[in-house]
Amino acid sequence: MTGRLLVEADGGSRGNPGPAGYGAVVKDAATGETLLEEAGFIGTATNNVAEYRGLIAGLRAARRLDPGAEVLVRMDSKLVVEQMSDRWRIKHPGMRPLAAEARAVFPPGQVTYEWMPRERNKHADRLANEAMDAGQRGERWQPADSTAQFASGGEAADGAGAFSGEGSSGAGEVASGEVADGAGESSGEAADVAGEVADGAVASGAGAVADGASASGEAPGVAGAVADAPGAGVTTTFVLLRHGETALTPERRFSGSGGADDPELSDKGRWQARRAAEALAARGTIEAVVCSPLARCRATAAIVADRLGLPVEVEPELREADFGAWEGLSFAEVRERHPADLAAWLASPDVRPTGGGESLTMVASRIAAAQEELTARQAGRTVLLVTHLTPVKTLVRLALGAPAEALFRMDLSAASLSVVARRPDGTMTLRLFNDTSYLRG
Repeated sequence: MTGRLLVEADGGSRGNPGPAGYGAVVKDAATGETLLEEAGFIGTATNNVAEYRGLIAGLRAARRLDPGAEVLVRMDSKLVVEQMSDRWRIKHPGMRPLAAEARAVFPPGQVTYEWMPRERNKHADRLANEAMDAGQRGERWQPADSTAQFASGGEAADGAGAFSGEGSSGAGEVASGEVADGAGESSGEAADVAGEVADGAVASGAGAVADGASASGEAPGVAGAVADAPGAGVTTTFVLLRHGETALTPERRFSGSGGADDPELSDKGRWQARRAAEALAARGTIEAVVCSPLARCRATAAIVADRLGLPVEVEPELREADFGAWEGLSFAEVRERHPADLAAWLASPDVRPTGGGESLTMVASRIAAAQEELTARQAGRTVLLVTHLTPVKTLVRLALGAPAEALFRMDLSAASLSVVARRPDGTMTLRLFNDTSYLRG
């Protein structure tokens, strides 16, 4: 299935910051038929954070329906529309990880954005209010209980013909009296950006290393938070363990998920896994173990989980990137055999390796979606993810709101530990990176 989908999204906060929620609806762009509704309560947050969470939820719902779809997003947040269309800068550091998360859902070029008046966004607005009402009752929003579509007067015609000339360029509508694209940003976004400065109360520090974190510090436990609803007001901590060495690791060869071989841990790799297991046992914070399906991660996870007395859950989306024809080759060999392809791959996250495989944008989309699903299942817990070089670097990049080229500026050792935490409002912090202190001596 490859078609056209319309996403309408909204979010709000009763207090700014205050109890916050989001809503999103996915419609068939040709008929306007409602295909999926999403809503959620996110605890205490600001309007802007809630709006971005609505956008992310809507995009992910659309991707579940059709990963190849052409998507038009309509929102009444001028700020989000202009920032996601790259016409306004994202000034607040707390918003950058959310924008990066939204951009990672679909490859570039598949999503365009259009502003619409608030009165035309009633369906998503009512979903957001239903979620906030449910959250303040201590309940989760349930799709079966929603009346948003009917209460908003949602008709099939509301979305029909969404791509027929309007919004397809991504330019969007400009409300009467608003400043045109990019002009006078400080005044043109004044009404919508009012909450962006206030986001510092909730999201300040997102995209930065948390206070006290260091390259050799201990993996933290769950950060304290007040739960406004089940799983909605707690921080989820992901401890990221790169697998131990294989025979290919010291030679710095491309070893992804697309090759014919699935290398096992070497003797040194097994020793590294045992040392990591002892370090994690001493810290005593891990509540669940999830790993990539590849053999080196399964073996690493089994050693650690056995020491911790925990079962292992396999998550296919945590696998390494597929490096196509580069699998098994060293960087020097790829540069010699495929110089133009390598140069293009290094220059753009949208370029695939020679012979297919995955672009870094595709990997980021997969990893971000996996983290979202794991957060929903493991809310408030400290979860060990045993995975690979590219997934760990990607999660770190998303936490920092850094561009894709940041992946090439990180050095990540085999069997190293990193930690990212996801706050109730969806923002992320980096607490630890590339800790190998337990492998010394």
